[in-house]
Amino acid sequence: MKQFRVLIVDDEPRILKFLNLKLKASGYEVVTANSGAEALAQTREHEPNLLVLDVVMPVMDGFETLRQIRTFSAVPVIILSAKEANVDKVKGLDMGADDYLAKPFNPDELVARIEAVRRRLAPEENRKVVNNIALGNVTINFKNHIVAVDGKEIPLTRIEWLLLSELSRNAGKLMLYGELLTRVWGPEYRDDVQILRTWVSRLRHKIEKGADASTLIHTVPKTGYMIDQPKP
Repeated sequence: MKQFRVLIVDDEPRILKFLNLKLKASGYEVVTANSGAEALAQTREHEPNLLVLDVVMPVMDGFETLRQIRTFSAVPVIILSAKEANVDKVKGLDMGADDYLAKPFNPDELVARIEAVRRRLAPEENRKVVNNIALGNVTINFKNHIVAVDGKEIPLTRIEWLLLSELSRNAGKLMLYGELLTRVWGPEYRDDVQILRTWVSRLRHKIEKGADASTLIHTVPKTGYMIDQPKP
């Protein structure tokens, strides 16, 4: 079986060496880069399954590196940074990062988060069998992973798709914060409400268009989210 390949990007040689050893010991194939430019080249050459990307780097920081990577690759990205401000976390997520971990970090937590991303990449199994759902002017084709608004296909990221799938497959049911976080991101994230709010906001921006879908995803304050059952 092909190993799960992780590209680590950091300008600190000691961190690169430590994470290289840690992830290899955890069963991953590891590629490293010490700059944004090298990260772009390694992403193109090695096509990693996931990037662990430092934000604070000279010349090209992690945000700019991520922006350029997103022009040609949808590879999952975990942002690593000494910056703990929420604004940086939200910025990374808005730019297409899958997760954010502040330095100093527990290496076991990083491995757990990589495993959570790996689980999300696995084929969907043991889910309720539904082929299509129409929610107002939004149509969801589960078999082909296609979402359309007013008949026009809307591209979603992997997390946006998983989030919409969970909400729509459970239409009419209140999905608690912890329940959604566990199903979409994994049990390690069940208390990270901020990451959930950020991705719900991104999803709403894409699919809540037109009068029929203006309130597709309902917020239950301090509790969770839900989508109404489709009308017969």
